[in-house]
Amino acid sequence: MKNTQHKKTRNITSSTIALKRLYNNKPELLMVLERPEIPLHNNGAENAIREYVKRRKISGGTRSEAGRKCRDTFTSLKKTCRKLGLSFWEYLKDRIEKNNLIPELSLLIRERALQPG
Repeated sequence: MKNTQHKKTRNITSSTIALKRLYNNKPELLMVLERPEIPLHNNGAENAIREYVKRRKISGGTRSEAGRKCRDTFTSLKKTCRKLGLSFWEYLKDRIEKNNLIPELSLLIRERALQPG
């Protein structure tokens, strides 16, 4: 009997804590009602780091800070190109050969953000 009572008390305490957290975060949780474009999940963020984590597991990481910065920069460029529907390799080639036929990624991002719908 005593053990059962202890479990009930612990469950009530856990529920009370959870309800308090919900109440304290109410404005953030209900923000989706004012801004329906905000996703209800973080799948985008999870997917954004998945490739990086897989590569790190396979390679064991980088050997230097410069290597880490290089890897992070190229990964970011690759993912940004993919989101914008650009070929990462064509973008790199355009920049290396200094053709500048492809607009800067920041301009493309800005244009995409200003497009309706």
